[in-house]
Amino acid sequence: MDKTLAGWQDFVSTLSLPTNHIIGSDRFSSPEQIPVISPATGKAVGNVPRGKKEEIDRAVSAARDAFDEGPWPKFAPRERKELLLKFASTVEEHRDELAALVSLEMGKPISDSWGIELRALIRTIQWFAELTDKIYDETPQVGENALALITREPVGVVGVVTPWNFPLTLTAWKIAPALAVGCTLVIKPSEISSLSVLRLAELALESGIPAGVINVVTGLGPEAGKELGMHNDVDALAFTGSTSTGRQFLHYAADSNLKHVWLELGGKSANIVFDDAPDMEAAAQAAAWGIRFNAGQMCTAPTRLLLHRSIAKNFTDRVAQILKEIKIGDPFDPATQMGPIANAKQFEIIMRYVDSARSRNLQETLARSVIEQDGFWFTPTVFSDVSPDDVLAQEEIFGPVLVVMTFETDEEAIQIANNSVYGLAAAIWTSNLSRAHKVSRKLKAGTVWINCYEEGDLTVPFGGMKRSGNGRDKSIHALEKYLEMKTTWVQL
Repeated sequence: MDKTLAGWQDFVSTLSLPTNHIIGSDRFSSPEQIPVISPATGKAVGNVPRGKKEEIDRAVSAARDAFDEGPWPKFAPRERKELLLKFASTVEEHRDELAALVSLEMGKPISDSWGIELRALIRTIQWFAELTDKIYDETPQVGENALALITREPVGVVGVVTPWNFPLTLTAWKIAPALAVGCTLVIKPSEISSLSVLRLAELALESGIPAGVINVVTGLGPEAGKELGMHNDVDALAFTGSTSTGRQFLHYAADSNLKHVWLELGGKSANIVFDDAPDMEAAAQAAAWGIRFNAGQMCTAPTRLLLHRSIAKNFTDRVAQILKEIKIGDPFDPATQMGPIANAKQFEIIMRYVDSARSRNLQETLARSVIEQDGFWFTPTVFSDVSPDDVLAQEEIFGPVLVVMTFETDEEAIQIANNSVYGLAAAIWTSNLSRAHKVSRKLKAGTVWINCYEEGDLTVPFGGMKRSGNGRDKSIHALEKYLEMKTTWVQL
């Protein structure tokens, strides 16, 4: 990435924005449009079509035909692998374009869009492509008079509903394993960040992925999203988003064909720092990074900071100082570390939480600074000495608001950390190996980091417990969501 702010602005001005659904090999619009708003300016930069039942029906039909009659599930795994690797290469060739679309539509700093979002997209497609021809069936020993086969078959048509905070990363986590095993897809991206996903689907077609394998319908959740969830010809649905919307998809499945529903939902992650943390500065930097990265719009964000009382004040002050010094600004400035909140609705939600906390006179170690310019700008805010039962410590705010709590004993830290309806992630900072293992075992979270935060790669699964969802993305275990297991018994 070698462009300056002016270079990126010039590049964006030349982009041709996607404007159509992609169904089969066709690109077409809908009578109604949804404006795409730049969160950096609050102004419309384009439109995407407002798809509804008709478009979803058409897309599911195309995906069904591609699964039942098309070549994709019939290809030898090696053939799917080669096409997916070509897809990844095509994405790499268009890396600047896709990164720019992400930054334009949801305000992510271009250094993160290009260096993190696109890296994750490309590596995910590559990783699952390489896994395609390394999936094995089983033949258990059942005696000399019979032969038993345990085979895995693609589930069929998969509906994918993705959020706006990581539009390409989270789409890749769903579609790459589903494509690897031979499924076909109907994707309904968030209406806030549809441009990048539409362009991704165009690149798939350009890479040689057969028509109908990847279909994208843009629209609103209660319209297009609901129709996809209710559709009787969708065999499985993968969703990342809020817990309340995830619950709705379970209702849709119950009211239709009992399709598999895989959910990656909200979080209120606990970041626990003991007084024997091996590197206090590294822990403070991680705490600050976790709350400002993606403007705090991350389900694994360490929004609950649990500090041993002996270090609480100094540690909190250091985190606040780091947050004061971050560069907030134009998403297309490569030096920007934090951009705006992605949309007006989310900005208003964050404001309500902060205003409510102030009305209850919670201690504000770092107060929000007002940025006098258009767009949805919200600076990091830190509240200290918060009760674990306070609404600020219980509900997912999805913004750069850090809640600091204190503890004395390991048992108290565990109790506070588990005092949440969510169970997505957590972290522990300690030099005591025994403590690290004992505490991590007792934390109700799908991922626990020790002396780090948000680390890992595609070899390890990602997902939550409790109201943070079910199933796992990433790793070989992601394939399980898109495969059906069949037993065949042959009497000899």
